[in-house]
Amino acid sequence: MKVKFFSLLFVVVFVFFSCDGRPKRPAPAVLLSERQMVDVMTDVEIMEGIISFKKNASQKTAYIKEIGYDTLFAHYGITDSIFEENLMYYNETHPMVLERIMDSVVNRLAKMKN
Repeated sequence: MKVKFFSLLFVVVFVFFSCDGRPKRPAPAVLLSERQMVDVMTDVEIMEGIISFKKNASQKTAYIKEIGYDTLFAHYGITDSIFEENLMYYNETHPMVLERIMDSVVNRLAKMKN
């Protein structure tokens, strides 16, 4: 599946903050802004919540994952690869920006919940 590891990636992402001795990743060909990353990551988290809910209700989720992520990324005019490249770029090169992005996602989701 194209994006099967996003949930795990969000949990693990802070473990892999860049080290000073490690070479920096070059910017992806399509670099998403901080705001764009917040938008996409918020929708990815919502999608993961839907998939988790369906899975807990013993419903099959493979179709939802495939169509849902394809639709989500098409909405933003990107592919899953572009999103993954950007996530890894921010993680390895600008971890503080990624932390700010994640905080914004959490805050946005909390506001939606209320």
